[in-house]
Amino acid sequence: MKWKETDFNDALSRQMANVSAVLIYGPDAGQIDELADKAIEKLSIDSSNLFAIDANELREKTDALFAEACSPSLLGGRRMVMIAGVGDSDTALVKELVLHTSLDAFIVITAAELRAGGSMRSLFEDGGRLGAVACYADDENSLGKVIRDSLFAAGIKSIEPDAMQYMFRHLGADRGVTRSFLKKLTLYVDDTKVVTLDDVEKCLPDAGAVSLDDFLYSLTAGHIAATQLALDRVFFDGTEPVMLVRMLDIHFKKLLAAVSGGQMPKLFWKVAEKFNAAVRIWPESEIIGVLSRLNELERQTKTTGMPAELLLRDFALKLSVRAAKLAIKRRGK
Repeated sequence: MKWKETDFNDALSRQMANVSAVLIYGPDAGQIDELADKAIEKLSIDSSNLFAIDANELREKTDALFAEACSPSLLGGRRMVMIAGVGDSDTALVKELVLHTSLDAFIVITAAELRAGGSMRSLFEDGGRLGAVACYADDENSLGKVIRDSLFAAGIKSIEPDAMQYMFRHLGADRGVTRSFLKKLTLYVDDTKVVTLDDVEKCLPDAGAVSLDDFLYSLTAGHIAATQLALDRVFFDGTEPVMLVRMLDIHFKKLLAAVSGGQMPKLFWKVAEKFNAAVRIWPESEIIGVLSRLNELERQTKTTGMPAELLLRDFALKLSVRAAKLAIKRRGK
């Protein structure tokens, strides 16, 4: 079954009746962790009944995996088996597990982005007792709900419109980052219970946000030196390379929507000119190629052992140089 997050929550409220396993996948690692944790909480899984394993251990721990999944708990209560980081190459083993006639535990499988029509997604999307929920970056609607639900549940009385718009511009790529920021913001405005733009800027420093914007928009506009300077500042602020890869993915998808479909996003005035320049110089085919390479870059940061920052710096330099050449080419026409 193919689920949305709301379907997943509804299934949890019914204690996953008639569901034996769920696949949670996508580029938003924070949301994946959130949903997995929610499954443990809502299904009342005791730590003694939780068996967690990484996909790269599947082959050497197959016997232990099936023993844990197909044996009732000695201490009572429901059992859960979690397998993290799977890919299509693990489908055969996962299929054998989730369809096993002696399966006793509830199975949670997590993965990064999986291709549509791939064997792992097909297994869970087409299976009658299996569910698959995708975790993509929050859009304005889902991000707004996360922000309001979190802040109002913490006793916040109101959020000023400018503050909400600022959060829309700088949050959403990773649910975990968003939740962490909202906790910090809640503590900061504990005395007033009102969220203002000034509060948000102080909790989500404008310098870091501006550096990130400078990096993304300078890169696609072909401003090589500005891109490198902004990237230095972003890394100095402590931003993780994998987060920047995901932000680049979101940025290029916005660019693709503008180039191919004329869907111009609402932009802060400081970056609008650079984005408009990028729309004029980037052809659709090249944007699609970049998106494909970004998927490969994220895989490399997790599997090759090479320093992630070095990989991203090399990638960003090549992209900004390519954008500069595209701009020169367009001016020459």
